[in-house]
Amino acid sequence: MTDKHTFDFWYAVNNTEMILLPAKHLETFGSTMLNYHLITQMMDSVDQIKIREGRMKALRPQIITPEAYAQTLLEGFGEEAHKYVDWLKQHETDMRILQYGYTLKNESFSEHLVTDSLDSVVERVKNEASQKNDPFQAIAVGVDDPWDVCIVKMFWEIISKSTKANVSEMERHQLFEIQSGLPRGIREEIEKAFLAASKDSSLINRLGALLKHHRVFEEYQDRFFSLVKASKR
Repeated sequence: MTDKHTFDFWYAVNNTEMILLPAKHLETFGSTMLNYHLITQMMDSVDQIKIREGRMKALRPQIITPEAYAQTLLEGFGEEAHKYVDWLKQHETDMRILQYGYTLKNESFSEHLVTDSLDSVVERVKNEASQKNDPFQAIAVGVDDPWDVCIVKMFWEIISKSTKANVSEMERHQLFEIQSGLPRGIREEIEKAFLAASKDSSLINRLGALLKHHRVFEEYQDRFFSLVKASKR
């Protein structure tokens, strides 16, 4: 079963072709709503094409330190991975690593079958997309099973196109400038999280997770526990 799942995963990745990437890069300082079409050919039927249409919310890219990023790589890996982590730590001030996330908007998801050739369907969807003049739309041709892997591959392609511009805009705002061992952008993110948690105690656990994620919980623990005590009054 494991071998089959691995095969399916790579089969989907290697057979996902981007037809249209968004004309604009992902927003640097906010979320981005992406509209996508995934076109797949049914394996058991001639000229049966499934078109999936939906929306994807790309979350604001977050700065992550090389050390925190490296720690996510270590579990289950060997000596060479540890050497890579050591290299990342030595070159920490030269690294620019962003963390992206997304959520699928199920309320706008739809799928339908058409009887036609794959090439004809692709051309029709492309023509319809060109008329919408939407800078945040994407089209891909993939496989029907597992089709969700094709969506992840699509998002990875969009990230790859956006990263350089996102990094450049953050650099212009000096968000990678190191302040007491952390990029300024992370310090600002933490301060915003403290402010939000002070107004809404349900966000305290999220704040704690953020501090642990960036490996600075001990540095902020006095403020954090003061906030926890204040929320119980």
